[in-house]
Amino acid sequence: MDGYSRLVAWLKVLLPLMALLLLSTLFILSRNVDPVATLPFADTEIVERLQGQQVTGPVFSGATDGGDMIMVSASRMSTRGGSKNNAEDFSAQIDLKSGAQILLSSDEGQFDLTSNVSQLVGNVVITTSTGYKVTSDALEADFDELALQSPGPVMGTGPIGTLNAGMLHLRRGTGDTNTHLIFTNGVKLVYTPQNTERE
Repeated sequence: MDGYSRLVAWLKVLLPLMALLLLSTLFILSRNVDPVATLPFADTEIVERLQGQQVTGPVFSGATDGGDMIMVSASRMSTRGGSKNNAEDFSAQIDLKSGAQILLSSDEGQFDLTSNVSQLVGNVVITTSTGYKVTSDALEADFDELALQSPGPVMGTGPIGTLNAGMLHLRRGTGDTNTHLIFTNGVKLVYTPQNTERE
């Protein structure tokens, strides 16, 4: 038997033994894992998930009756039964047929699927592509008709200056394709004139 044949014969024995040795070290050195201790949920969160259905990071998109495109997202959405759903870290992007865009955000959102009415609560911010930014504590929204209304006072800034109002409406006028922001109930406007200097 020449040297090459002897080497091959030894390798046929040594290589399987080395493989067994490596596998045995994996089992010997591995730590015991408690599968219950590694769950990334607190006890209260487990109870909440068992009581109601929850979705993490939901994204919904659709169109209004007028043809405007809407995309809604949240960090988490849950339901306690029935037709009402709760969303955390709510945000929405509305692309109007006119080409303008409206962004909505709030800490929480409550959606009633039977009435198609949504309640946005906590740090509600409305931002438009035309340069307006309006904040409120709450906002009622009908995304089918694209009708927004604040039940309380709002504060805002825009190209014309800063304003405060007792109520805000966002809706499309009758026979009109454009969507309008309407401020009512004691509007106070601090006008900031634009820079009109000529070169």
